Amino acid sequence: MSVYVIGQITIKNSQKWEEYKAQVPQTLESFNASVVLRGNAVESLDGSDAYTDIVVLEFDTLAEAKKWYSSSRYQTLIPLRKEAANVVLKIYEAMK
Repeated sequence: MSVYVIGQITIKNSQKWEEYKAQVPQTLESFNASVVLRGNAVESLDGSDAYTDIVVLEFDTLAEAKKWYSSSRYQTLIPLRKEAANVVLKIYEAMK
């Protein structure tokens, strides 16, 4: 069953965010993962939070999601990500 890495994002520096975002897909290739959705909030129907953007990444397994996050290729992008945005990343397991 698929697992999803979901990032809740508040962009601090749009130029650095674009630079970071352009490099992420190549880090996913070795893990048979894909970007399912990138988007920004249009309207809150109920409740509120500080995040304006979201990303959803799909992986085949929990192990692959963890390997991707720990990979040297992705880890080298984290300092740029931290300069560019406040991001909360969580792994969610799909349920039937």
